[in-house]
Amino acid sequence: MRTWLWRCLALVFAASMAACSSTPDAAHENLPPTLVTRTSDATVWTTAEAEAAAKAAAAQRQASGRNVPPAAAVRPGAAAASPAVSPAAGAAVPPAAADAGPPARLIYFDFDRYDIKPDFNAAIEGHARALAAAPGRSMVIEGHADERGGAEYNLALGQKRAQAVVKALRLLGVADAQVEAVSFGDTRPVAKGSNEEAWAQNRRAEIKDR
Repeated sequence: MRTWLWRCLALVFAASMAACSSTPDAAHENLPPTLVTRTSDATVWTTAEAEAAAKAAAAQRQASGRNVPPAAAVRPGAAAASPAVSPAAGAAVPPAAADAGPPARLIYFDFDRYDIKPDFNAAIEGHARALAAAPGRSMVIEGHADERGGAEYNLALGQKRAQAVVKALRLLGVADAQVEAVSFGDTRPVAKGSNEEAWAQNRRAEIKDR
């Protein structure tokens, strides 16, 4: 009798152990997948986050009408990088310089001098270009002096001033027949008065067409 009782207890214990091993654990059954995705910047995404990022990238490609590489996908909650702005292709070109107009016809000299000052080089070069472009054209260079000094001295000084301009024109390619030097000394002043302001205006050479 006692042996039979022990056998029944053993069978009941074995049956209960088998039932426990075959019943699934509800807690383990509801666990989400443990798969993760590692991006190039070592950020760990869960499966759900990876799927959300993939959907966002697809929507971006569809909205822009162009293919966006998968690497451009941004993790939810992260700020997107601003696109680089390319510089302008080139700077604007400056406008051409305005025409300076006809060259000056008056060349002024210092007291008792007949050398041409650098300020008047541009005017002489302009007249040289005009004469070279028109071989049939000719000019006369008139030399003048202020009232100080004798008449003969001022006549010679005016001649030297006119000849200095003629020489400069010829050095720039003007033909000898196109230019002539004459002197009027102090007989044709353009400014009246015995002061430096008037004298400075009278120490001159005038370039005139002939």
